[in-house]
Amino acid sequence: MRRLRRSLTAKLLAAQILVIIAGSATLVLVALAVAPGLFHEHVREALGIVPEDVSRHLDEAFEDAVLVSLAIAIGAAAVTAAVASGFLAVRIVRPIRALAEASQRIARGAYGSRVPTGGSDELAVLASSFNEMAVSLETAERRRRELLSDVAHELRTPLATIEGYVEGLRDGVVAPEAPTWALLASETGRLRRLVDDLQLVSLAEERQLDLRTVEVDPASLVEDAVRAAAPAYEAKGVWLGTTAEPRLPVVAVDTDRIGEVLANLLENALRHTPAGGRVDVRAEHRGSDVELAVSDTGEGIAPEHLERLFERFYRADPARSRETGGSGIGLTIARAITEAHGGRLRAESDGPGRGARFVLSLPAAR
Repeated sequence: MRRLRRSLTAKLLAAQILVIIAGSATLVLVALAVAPGLFHEHVREALGIVPEDVSRHLDEAFEDAVLVSLAIAIGAAAVTAAVASGFLAVRIVRPIRALAEASQRIARGAYGSRVPTGGSDELAVLASSFNEMAVSLETAERRRRELLSDVAHELRTPLATIEGYVEGLRDGVVAPEAPTWALLASETGRLRRLVDDLQLVSLAEERQLDLRTVEVDPASLVEDAVRAAAPAYEAKGVWLGTTAEPRLPVVAVDTDRIGEVLANLLENALRHTPAGGRVDVRAEHRGSDVELAVSDTGEGIAPEHLERLFERFYRADPARSRETGGSGIGLTIARAITEAHGGRLRAESDGPGRGARFVLSLPAAR
């Protein structure tokens, strides 16, 4: 790092010295080429014809005065320029040195490193871009660690079940009967779904989803989702209704992905709404957005759980099993897909026992 600082500072100072030398040489040459002629002209205008010895003496005095004045001026200018150049070189090198040091820290894994920003010149823009890059790297690294931790935690239970039954089959403790094979198939299917879900949420969070967007009427999105969910609602005895404002602006979305979001919200509402309850799906125009809201009369959500609902594998009720409470990643996927469309997904509730409302906001197509 010191070698970089010395090298860059030396190069800047050398460049300034070359500029000073070139400027000084140009000043001397121009002065010696132009000044004598002008001096002679003014002497003739002031004194007329002068004796040769007097003219020679005047020329020598003028040349001496010019050269001494130039020497003093060039020396003073060189000192001033050197001081100013040194100051500017340090000012330029300091932020570059900070960038180099921060990049080395990031290379060693310290993704929280940042550089100071200020001003509006190119170095300030570079520092701001560097900090944005560092934030992205830090976020990606945090998500990677969280994902590894989540995967290790979630895979442990099904793998332990499969391992136990395989050992039982090998030792003859467990009979190779239809229920055993059905359980093993269920656990392996659960592993496959978990892997697919994790891949999907990772792609969505990193904005790597292949979205095929088309302009569509929001009411049709709601109608399709409700139509697909209706049999499950009817089987449980939960009323499902829809309301859409007339003349809603179209939205530019990947209909399959937003369909997944709505299906997840409807499935979540059904899971937490007892028989005899009701779920309403409403499409409304709000400012520059279109809101698709799924409201239920179910269990409700405590305030401290509202935002954490969208974290991977988070369950507001830890007592719920994965079989009855879902994988714990559906809402994470739903929010990630929504944000990949430039939208927002939020949860609202007045508290336990007072139902919940999930609002999907999508920007209206321009």
